[in-house]
Amino acid sequence: MKLKNGIQTGAACMLIILGMLPAANVHADANTSIPVFLDGHQLSFETAPIIENGYSLVPLRAIFEAEGAKVSWDDNKRTVTALKNDIAFTYRIGEMIAHTNNDMIEMPIPGKIIEGTTMIPLRLISEALGNLVKWHEYSHSITISSAKDYETTIEYGVNLREAPNTEAHVLRMIPKNENIHVIREINASWLEVQTKDGTIGFISAAAMYTNYASTVVTAKKADELLAFGAKFIGTPYEFGADSGQTNTFDCSSFVRYVFKQVLSVDLPRVSYDQALKGKEVGLDELRKGDLLFFSARGLDIGHVGIYAGDGRMLHTYSKELGVHIEEFDDKWKKRFVTARRVF
Repeated sequence: MKLKNGIQTGAACMLIILGMLPAANVHADANTSIPVFLDGHQLSFETAPIIENGYSLVPLRAIFEAEGAKVSWDDNKRTVTALKNDIAFTYRIGEMIAHTNNDMIEMPIPGKIIEGTTMIPLRLISEALGNLVKWHEYSHSITISSAKDYETTIEYGVNLREAPNTEAHVLRMIPKNENIHVIREINASWLEVQTKDGTIGFISAAAMYTNYASTVVTAKKADELLAFGAKFIGTPYEFGADSGQTNTFDCSSFVRYVFKQVLSVDLPRVSYDQALKGKEVGLDELRKGDLLFFSARGLDIGHVGIYAGDGRMLHTYSKELGVHIEEFDDKWKKRFVTARRVF
């Protein structure tokens, strides 16, 4: 199977890494090592997976044992056996056929010894134990998923893409109320997911699209939000600043711009309307990235800032200070009205 041609369904299986096998060593074509992720966790190999003549070869003991399978080697028959639950996988080194229970699996190339390690085509992993295997061309990495549960619900239609960027090819639209499995968090903006039809791809991690909740993703989003906002420290304050530019800000135009650029969250222009978004949180529940609203200029809500953690906030209201970080202290708490969480 040529992994660069796309998804192979089937699944994660096995083999052993035995340097003492009586077979001639084969040296692979020069390749950058290929990361392999099993259920979102990167596996560690003594010998890295490689691509040889267009086929991906992997050391299987690490993969199979990571799934809780038991592997044994028959030196006389030069045959490896892997057992997991009611599935028995057998393969004889050098042959073009392997067996799962009584079923035959044809191989594109035979297993071989590479630099003292028994390697096997990834196709066996994709056909032995019923998992999903995906080759990611954009990163030259491999995802193996054994998930059978689909715990996350789509709350707003979202594109499933081949790679974690908005320029990547759209595999399909995942509609509202469809359930998916989140394999791993790529970064604060993207999730790798598995759909019920056996497709692995990437969707936006924006909170509006799913009910997926992760403190890790949330923290990454908040850090990216604050880091981006901090780039504008010192930018002059201008009441009623044009939201189409970044030479000046007022409090709400600054918040609106930062959230839109980093999280693709489209907030209203003025602070009073921004305070109607998201959900209310108490002062004892604050986390980085929450919005803080205050009375100002005789208005019930006339100012907004971004909670920066450790009792501080990032905001702008002063021509002298412009965008800056300061303590969320008693003088601000006296004017505090509400806090809202929008991601």
